[in-house]
Amino acid sequence: MTIQELREKRARLWEQTKAFLDSHRGEDGMLSAEDDATYSKMEADITALGKEVARLERQEALDKELSRAVSEPLTEKPMTAKSEKTGTASDEYRTSFWARMRSKSPLPGVLNALQIGDDSEGGYLVPDEYERTLIDALQEENMFRQLANIIRSESGDRKIPVVASHGTASWIDEEGIYPESDDTFAQLTIGAHKLGTMIKVSEELLNDSVFDLESYITREFARRIGTKEEEAFFLGDGVGKPLGILADVGGAQLGATANSTTAITGDDLIDLYYALRTPYRKGAVWVMNDATVKAVRKLKDSTGQYLWQPGLRAGETDLILGKPVRTSAYMPSPAAGAKTIAFGDYSYYWIADRQGRSFKRLNELFAATGQVGFLATERVDGKLILPEAVQVLQQKA
Repeated sequence: MTIQELREKRARLWEQTKAFLDSHRGEDGMLSAEDDATYSKMEADITALGKEVARLERQEALDKELSRAVSEPLTEKPMTAKSEKTGTASDEYRTSFWARMRSKSPLPGVLNALQIGDDSEGGYLVPDEYERTLIDALQEENMFRQLANIIRSESGDRKIPVVASHGTASWIDEEGIYPESDDTFAQLTIGAHKLGTMIKVSEELLNDSVFDLESYITREFARRIGTKEEEAFFLGDGVGKPLGILADVGGAQLGATANSTTAITGDDLIDLYYALRTPYRKGAVWVMNDATVKAVRKLKDSTGQYLWQPGLRAGETDLILGKPVRTSAYMPSPAAGAKTIAFGDYSYYWIADRQGRSFKRLNELFAATGQVGFLATERVDGKLILPEAVQVLQQKA
């Protein structure tokens, strides 16, 4: 079954689920225990189909990547010198980097090449090609990076001017004096916080030429770093880590308060939608966890239309009130006082990556157990530049 057929099947099942829900509600608007179990099964099937669509899309992208030509066609005249990449982008650096990662005592030429990317803390900056691969993997692991604005900072804090208040125009009488009305500016500073992790690989596996060290390190480091980053981008307090959008100070603005401590209504979502100013709604995205999405699927607007709509085309996400929905495990579930839904334009959350990611090989620390350690380090910070660009729904206290 193709991806499009799965999407259409999911959409048909959603229509059946809505019809079942509408026809089996009691006078109190609730379902019986038996009907609730049936509805939950139908909803679980919708979720499973959504995951299968996402899985097949990832597989399709991987197949396309692996089917690319392994060599480039000749596009230049014979004997024409081709510009070579330099620094950490060069083939020599890439070859030497992975030779160093695999070998305890590399050849002198390897070390000479690695002087280009020597890190101040004893490691080596990863090759440019691998840096892009790791960043792509981070974006797949880290939902937030797909939405935020990412900048690169080489050194020092990045100071960002922000307009705190705008001036206004005024009506002026003939020969009247122009009133002064200036914009006022504030300044935010984005620094860099250190995030690191370590993995261990047996010497036998490391020396096995069949073992794909590059892919393993990419996948494992991206999973660990991406997970920790996403947690901080939502929940971070700014102390030794980025400042998250759910922070009480410096985070997103409170757009609406639910009328219940644990339930969410259609009116709550509509209130949150219109709490966000029109300019930010153009690129706005809903973010919530899976439990909240499950509750929102049952909600209708004032005309009786369901607020949640499944995506039908390839690459299209599910919609609420016509805006895309993303899920994150780090958004709180409905509970008293919890900020359960965030809605806004996340391009106003800036992520600053300092320099490049660095790897270090540890030869002696785990020698007694026949293992080699690898350290991965990055320096990153993140802040919401304009708090009004993202609004949150908070449950009643």
